[in-house]
Amino acid sequence: MYALVALLYSLMPLATAANVTYDWNVGWVDNVNLDGQYPRRAIGINGVYPPPVINLNQSDSFTINFKNAFNDGRSTALHSHGMFFNNTGFFDGAAAVTQCPIPDGGSIAYQPLNSPLSPAGHQAQWGTFWTHGHYDGQYVDGLRTPSIIHADNEPYKYDDDFTILLADWYHQEHQYLIQNEFLNVKNPTGAEPVPNSGLVYFAHTAKGSNGEYLPGYNENATLSFEPGKTYRLRLINMAALSMFHFWIEGHNMSIIEADGVDMEAFPVDAISLSVAQRYSVLVTARNDTTQNWPIHVNLDPGMYDAVPPTLQLNLTSTISYKEGNPMGSDRPTIDYEYFDDTALVPVIVEPQLAADVTFVKSFDFSTYSNGKNYAAFNGTSYVSALTPTLFTAMSMPTNESSLAQVYGPNSNAIVVDHLKVFEIEIINLDTGNHPFHLHGHHFQVVHKSQDITSDDPTINPPKTENQANPMRRDTVLIPGGGSASLRIVADNPGAWFLHCHIDFHLTSGLAMVVVEAPQQIQQNLNVPSYMYQQCQQGGLPYTGNAGGLQSLTNFGALPAGPTPLTSGWTANAVGTFVACLITALLGVGTVSWYGFSSKDDDDEDEL
Repeated sequence: MYALVALLYSLMPLATAANVTYDWNVGWVDNVNLDGQYPRRAIGINGVYPPPVINLNQSDSFTINFKNAFNDGRSTALHSHGMFFNNTGFFDGAAAVTQCPIPDGGSIAYQPLNSPLSPAGHQAQWGTFWTHGHYDGQYVDGLRTPSIIHADNEPYKYDDDFTILLADWYHQEHQYLIQNEFLNVKNPTGAEPVPNSGLVYFAHTAKGSNGEYLPGYNENATLSFEPGKTYRLRLINMAALSMFHFWIEGHNMSIIEADGVDMEAFPVDAISLSVAQRYSVLVTARNDTTQNWPIHVNLDPGMYDAVPPTLQLNLTSTISYKEGNPMGSDRPTIDYEYFDDTALVPVIVEPQLAADVTFVKSFDFSTYSNGKNYAAFNGTSYVSALTPTLFTAMSMPTNESSLAQVYGPNSNAIVVDHLKVFEIEIINLDTGNHPFHLHGHHFQVVHKSQDITSDDPTINPPKTENQANPMRRDTVLIPGGGSASLRIVADNPGAWFLHCHIDFHLTSGLAMVVVEAPQQIQQNLNVPSYMYQQCQQGGLPYTGNAGGLQSLTNFGALPAGPTPLTSGWTANAVGTFVACLITALLGVGTVSWYGFSSKDDDDEDEL
């Protein structure tokens, strides 16, 4: 029955289909001052910031002609977050996983939606997504924008559609933050850089509209409501680090979507969004128009090691019924409570998958031998390949492409056969919350624990099988000390990145790669030749193992991962100790010589 429902939802009326093309030149835009505190350059499109809103219909074919126009030697890549890329995984935009980074002056014609290269009958997509840079932390510097795809057959009725964008903002550029504040010997505990500001801004994203930003940020941003109308509000967390808590005074709201999956209406008082998560809520306007009402967006202080006094945690925008109205209030504050997203029920029913294979991955953070703090899955910190992982799967002999080792000793790669159901259990040994995103799929969240050590079944429930319709999404929050079990059917051959979406944690190695159906990758995927040429332009290999060689053990110039601190004496420590000992002995000798010399002088004076 659920397959029939899914088919009905995915029917695409050709009369409404359009071929939509955006021409984007990516580069720096000067004097961007989003928080009104500090002008800086940011990454924009065609000389404009923020990048354009993407507003499409389910049946549209969509292409982004994305050109690197930085003109300063840096490379780039663009990821459409949440899209499946059936048979087109090379358009996923994850640098070093599905492509080489685009060199200065190069371009890629990304096809995120209904690519002509995708098979007939590929899985349709609609909902709330976002598009962002996926190389060198460029989305932290502003390369991020909403991507809205309207269903041809919406399960809910509403009168208008707005997108609420949540982000954090740094006055320093990402590269500076990484080099000087985060991956630095002066930061051995791995404290993440705290943003200078939080941001709230709006876009009008009604079906059939161009998708346009509304004026203003934070307290200067306003949504206009008309009495009795129902509004779909799409929430997107596009931050680098921050988690947000969202609620509206004087109005009720119900969740109807999470990460591109329609949900049965679920009433909530407030919503917590970790990085990269999206929700849609329905809100019906009041009939009484004598007051305007606050929209609250609070940054979660628990995401920061320390909260500087200059950071405003509580942001407020406005729902306006009439300009000049007094502001109403009924819930100015809330308690931040853990939101169990497994309580959400997808509209399209998909019974729990039975796992054929399970991978258990635990992660934590520690200081390594170079004095810097890194993350690691099962003791291995991710290091980017030279040959993109997808290209390795395509170019190595079939019997070798199915071996995880060929993708590099620090890839954390797992290889899954075609159509097998695999489970990934992620155990968070850290104390902080971490949002994990899997490219190319929605996964079933079949189990979550808030504390794996607890005997309380409300906090650490037992894992159950044969669930009728478990929650599905593409980005899951795993609480500190907790875990999540994700199940996926390997029906989308490709190389799919799985990583923490806190940008600083990805940079520190909290990532792995799922290589899905390598034999089918070789049979079905046809990478555009210009993508190989871009690898050559960047001095990178596009065949062979992770290091560009036809070998299972020799990875050539592939950078080695960080090495853990070891117990006992290292060569450097021994050398330092010996030098200190020699210096100390010289000091003692000098003092002794001076003492005896002074005594002789005293004896001579007495004579």
